[in-house]
Amino acid sequence: MSTLLHRVLPAALTLALAPLAHAQEAVTPKLSYTGEAAAMLGGGKGSGSAYAGQAMAGVDVDLDKAFGWSGATLKAYVINRHGTNLINSSLGNSTSVQEIYGGQGTRLANLTLEQKLLDDRLVLEAGRSVANIHFLGSDLCQYFQGNSACGNPTYVFRTSSFTWWPVSSWMADAKAWVTPQVYVHVGAYQVDPSQAEDGEHGLRWSTREATGWIVPYAVGWQSSADARHKAMYELGGWQDNAPYRDPLYDAAGTPAVLSGQDYASRHGRSGVYARFEQQVSGPDATHGLTLFGAVLKGTSGQLIEDWFAQAGLVHKGTFASRPHDDVALVVTRQQYSDAALENLRLARAAAGGVGTPQSGQTMMELSYGFAVNPHLRIAPSLHYVMHPDQFNAPGRLQDLPNAWVAGLRFDLSL
Repeated sequence: MSTLLHRVLPAALTLALAPLAHAQEAVTPKLSYTGEAAAMLGGGKGSGSAYAGQAMAGVDVDLDKAFGWSGATLKAYVINRHGTNLINSSLGNSTSVQEIYGGQGTRLANLTLEQKLLDDRLVLEAGRSVANIHFLGSDLCQYFQGNSACGNPTYVFRTSSFTWWPVSSWMADAKAWVTPQVYVHVGAYQVDPSQAEDGEHGLRWSTREATGWIVPYAVGWQSSADARHKAMYELGGWQDNAPYRDPLYDAAGTPAVLSGQDYASRHGRSGVYARFEQQVSGPDATHGLTLFGAVLKGTSGQLIEDWFAQAGLVHKGTFASRPHDDVALVVTRQQYSDAALENLRLARAAAGGVGTPQSGQTMMELSYGFAVNPHLRIAPSLHYVMHPDQFNAPGRLQDLPNAWVAGLRFDLSL
């Protein structure tokens, strides 16, 4: 009898605990913290410093392993953003050098169900999420701190209602792989500006304050998972039917600065883009030089920017003795529209100044990332801002001098 028990009990315990073991295997926890410090070295509005931080806690649940739901994954992420922004205190422009600032407080940033079908050739996702982690995003963004290029090219946020992390709203997304390398991607994201207010928690799911939808789309080519050198080429765009403010005129067609009336409300904006990432050297996909670039252009609507361009490089594995360090450089150009420049000229004149602000802003960032260990990366950076823009202070009497900023980003991933 004793021998039988010794055989039967372990087998029974194994069967009883098997669902729990599978449930544990199904859960992938995510815990990370990113900090971004910035300090003025010269130019801009004057001296000063700022620090912004983002903590993330989340989980991916493989519903196949947990319940036998083939191809399904539940994704839930909570974000806390805190700190201050250098552009408000010292830099003076409207494009941050701390890309994780915005949507301050603690909120649910993502709660979606992903379903893979047709041998993973079709990926559907729906729930509460944001457009900019599905479109125009890039893993290369982790190597930069400025917001002109990362987490996405800033143009898309300045000329559309593109929803951004961590301000979630209702969405649906579909990505189909036509071949193992060619894909078609389309999504629809509800626009609700009230969700972006500081202190919102992401749990107010009513659609009463929603103002419309933005529909991004893309077609692209991506290298295979086992490729020695990674590459991605993509064409895309967006359609935005949410209301927005005219950059110059009131409802009667008179410059709002002159009439004193509210700026006119408009509907309907769109744009297109082309971008690429191409690794050009290195022994494998995790070491070597990658070049990247993008161009974005509006196609309809009254916009504050005409076009945007960026170019840069990331080199992973800088020295034989530091195989996991990286060096990164990016340059961006924002070119303003005639309407936006005329509005700024009139606002400056009304305040007693003269002249028209510069027609565009160029931002540069050079960073070096130290891989302290597999969980911690520390990256000092140097930023140069040519012709800081005046959108945050239309009545400024004169242009600000070019600005130098020192940055320090660290990423802790557990």
